[in-house]
Amino acid sequence: MVTKKTARTGTKISVKPKRKTSGKAKPHSKAKQTRAQRKTVKPKTAEKAKPKVSEKPARKVAKKPVKKKAAPKVSPLAPKTYAKLPPVEGVLLGTTAAGIKYKGRTDLLVVKMAEGTQVAGVFTTSKTASAPVEWCKSSLADGGEGRMLVVNSGNSNAFTGKAGVATVKATAAAAAQAGGCRQKDVFIASTGVIGQPMDPEPVVKGIDAALGSAAADKWDEAARAIMTTDTYPKLATRKVKIGGAEVTINGIAKGSGMIAPDLATMLVFIFTDAAIPAKVLQTLLLLGVRDSFNAITVDSDTSTSDTVLVFATGEAMKDEPRIARAGDTRLRDFRAALDDIMLDLAHQVVKDGEGATKFVRIAVSGAQSHQAARRIGMSIANSPLVKTAIAGEDANWGRVVMAVGKSGEAADRDKLTIRIGGIDVAKNGMAVPGYDETPVARHMKGTDIDIAVDVGVGKSSATVWTCDLTHEYIRINADYRS
Repeated sequence: MVTKKTARTGTKISVKPKRKTSGKAKPHSKAKQTRAQRKTVKPKTAEKAKPKVSEKPARKVAKKPVKKKAAPKVSPLAPKTYAKLPPVEGVLLGTTAAGIKYKGRTDLLVVKMAEGTQVAGVFTTSKTASAPVEWCKSSLADGGEGRMLVVNSGNSNAFTGKAGVATVKATAAAAAQAGGCRQKDVFIASTGVIGQPMDPEPVVKGIDAALGSAAADKWDEAARAIMTTDTYPKLATRKVKIGGAEVTINGIAKGSGMIAPDLATMLVFIFTDAAIPAKVLQTLLLLGVRDSFNAITVDSDTSTSDTVLVFATGEAMKDEPRIARAGDTRLRDFRAALDDIMLDLAHQVVKDGEGATKFVRIAVSGAQSHQAARRIGMSIANSPLVKTAIAGEDANWGRVVMAVGKSGEAADRDKLTIRIGGIDVAKNGMAVPGYDETPVARHMKGTDIDIAVDVGVGKSSATVWTCDLTHEYIRINADYRS
């Protein structure tokens, strides 16, 4: 009875030990574990396997270095050789990898110039101009000399509010101290992403580092330090005489995308050892910009940071009589050389247009005024339909007709003439009778495309330059911030 009672009272108590201690319970529990293992082991194996499988693709997919290497593939329109620039008396150039955005490449240029260097500049007409642009405008208006130039790539310091102004002021203070000049003698330019606050520390620290290795022959390094999506450095040089003195003019530029007139997305810096007063230099610059930097377009977008600065040290003309006006006959050759350098650099910018495979010249004649001809030319040059047809090597001159019509400028439809590659494709407002597209199609397969349009209402003309619009342009700009 006790046993039964014990059994009855111990039923609940004895059940638990049986599972743990009885010989029969062990295999039973193992069976349960086996089922559990069948359900859980596979996921665990899969979980372990997934990282192994995903790690390998992650390494392959995360080929950011490879992607960065692919992006700067040199434009097919790049020059075969780059100009070798000689020293300019009174100019020292230094570069450094400040780490502003890019890793493992130079991104800061510092130029130190002789005392008394004169400076002239033109800038973007954008209503959202960057802090560096506003600083340069103010320095010019305040009579600043060109003693120091600081240029960074990777961050445009545009649309960055008070923080952007503070960065510019900190840069100017550091450069003025390093160069032994006034802050208004410091000129600053930045290029890169818009709207990201820019820490001044890398630039401030980089100024001394750049000057520590500054030299008169670092032109190639200087041109490379200011590149963003550029695929090659842009350089040009000329030598001319002013009176009895031989002077040198050197220019470097950056620009590839966001390119349109006023002044295109570019930074251009020109240096000469000629002795030319700032007011005269400003006049020469304004005259030269019209048919060079203001006559190019890649994608119709005007940047917040466009800057063209010309510095004249005067070091090569210390024994020459002073030049007082732009009309001085001694400046004839100098002006021609300066215009030539600006046009050379402008063309290099277009030929490095993002994704470009064709360099396009558009000449408009028969317009009511030069400005009207320029607007018609830009209407053609900025048309996505025209540019994609050129990319596809399609001689679709109907798109040119469309672009002329949408410009808003006067044009006589029944007198309109269009030539592609020097061949008339349309005349007197219609297709040329017996028009054979074969030679035109052959021209479209080349890298230099020539389009001429006569709108038949006047005697004025203008020429603009552009490039085609390809899939690569989309890829570059879709991935720009990454």
